[in-house]
Amino acid sequence: MYLAYNARMSTTRLDRFIRQHSDYSISDTRLLIAQKRIKVDGQPAQSIQQTITEFTEVTLDDRILQRRQPVYLAFHKPAGIVSATKDDKHRTVLDCIDHPQRDELHIVGRLDFNSTGLVLLTNDGSWSRRISLPDSGISKVYEVTVAEPLDHGYISAFREGIYFAYEDITTRPAELEIIDKTHARLTLHEGKYHQVKRMFGAFQNEVLALHRVSVGPVHLSTLESENYRNLTETELSLMT
Repeated sequence: MYLAYNARMSTTRLDRFIRQHSDYSISDTRLLIAQKRIKVDGQPAQSIQQTITEFTEVTLDDRILQRRQPVYLAFHKPAGIVSATKDDKHRTVLDCIDHPQRDELHIVGRLDFNSTGLVLLTNDGSWSRRISLPDSGISKVYEVTVAEPLDHGYISAFREGIYFAYEDITTRPAELEIIDKTHARLTLHEGKYHQVKRMFGAFQNEVLALHRVSVGPVHLSTLESENYRNLTETELSLMT
């Protein structure tokens, strides 16, 4: 069973939770605790100030008030799938997920319609917000195919940062490894709108194919297209 991997998850006190999820008041909670009628994660509640998160199991008189398990998935997105939870015209990432908690999930780090590769999904909003922050230090690695030949000028320019006039910002230093004249491996440490295409666009070089191979410690490895798996405990611990 997963732990919820975020110390900054939203929390509430047990007495306030009981008031919100039952007919009992805050003042009733002390007596309920004394009578051992409330259990928190299977154990008798200890205090009205006990911390309750969105993934804490709480029962009252053996009636379940909350039981949610955190879910962290890696999905191999094929081309032609929308990185969304709903779409009227196209299949979405969630349409490819056969999981009992599918309706709770949201996407962490979208890919364009024709882009492929690793997409993360979770029902842990605090975790997804944290790993999406620019200061999280979590890198993303892409395999890129472009229309025009590459040269070492790209490497130095990407390392220095590319200026985006519309937002008046310069991208963070990125590492570009040229595989051959039209193929490269790019490592980013942020995630701006259409960033990869815009960075190569600064050279008037069209991105023909984009494939994300990893996000931090999570790699596609042998995960086949349109399949998903749970993140491992090790992967999660390295992203906290």
